[in-house]
Amino acid sequence: MTSFGKVAVLFGGHAAEREVSLRSGAAVLAGLQRAGVDAHGIDTQGYPLAQLTADGFDRAFIVVHGRGGEDGALQGALEYLGLPYTGSRVLGAALAMDKIRTKQVWKTLGLPTAEFSVVHKGQFKAEDASALLAKFAGPIFVKPANEGSSIGMTKATDGPTLIAAIEEAFKFDAEVLLERFIDGDEYTVSILGETALPAIRLRTTHDFYDYSAKYQSGDTEYLCPCGLSDADEQALGDLSVAAFKAVAASGWGRVDLMRDKTGQWWLLEVNTVPGMTETSLVPKAAKVAGLSFEQLVVAVLEQAY
Repeated sequence: MTSFGKVAVLFGGHAAEREVSLRSGAAVLAGLQRAGVDAHGIDTQGYPLAQLTADGFDRAFIVVHGRGGEDGALQGALEYLGLPYTGSRVLGAALAMDKIRTKQVWKTLGLPTAEFSVVHKGQFKAEDASALLAKFAGPIFVKPANEGSSIGMTKATDGPTLIAAIEEAFKFDAEVLLERFIDGDEYTVSILGETALPAIRLRTTHDFYDYSAKYQSGDTEYLCPCGLSDADEQALGDLSVAAFKAVAASGWGRVDLMRDKTGQWWLLEVNTVPGMTETSLVPKAAKVAGLSFEQLVVAVLEQAY
């Protein structure tokens, strides 16, 4: 473990996902220290990154979720400093953070992703809602283009709820993604290196897997093994790895998907710095694959270059 040198665990930040990042960072820091790594926690909110080199850090473990940590900004700063770091490079982080560009890439490559439209702040008018509802012919998911943890995301079923949902999403982003609602089961596949870990099926009593279901509800179920046949699990893993690579993501992360009633898979998004508390989805999948939390965080750190 001494070969890692002095490791900075970067967490917190200033984004809407700050509280989740603080919990993830504390868990990663504790896991690395239990494994014998010389790890130190740093809240990046207001922290001058140049201090990392001044303080003799040899590499960084990024656990800053959302803007400023998962969008390529922090990765670019660390590259400028010449400090090795975990996870995706600048392009992969920035592209995966942008739900709209991610879907455009997938669509271009022929990877399955639900029909979508984009609305822009300052251009959307309330009277546009009727045409959008007619286009999708059913419920619509409304998502800020560059937020995670389902922040600002709403399911709209009629004109008034669609207008309200778009206005709510505009509080977080100037571009908003409208996506066809998929009636089916939600799955998530964690990626470690170029390997898909066992898939997790998510089951919630909420209308969809929203922020409350992720972090506040006590009745959300995480099924792993997820109940798929070996062939279907292999196909799901292959699709997830392909989707991950398509947006230049690397190192580790998570791909979220839906499976509709016909058995068709639909890609939702890529997370390049997913939650890392000991009860988060990536550690759950790693445990089923035979990796302890300590082994998981060390495996991620090993890829810092």
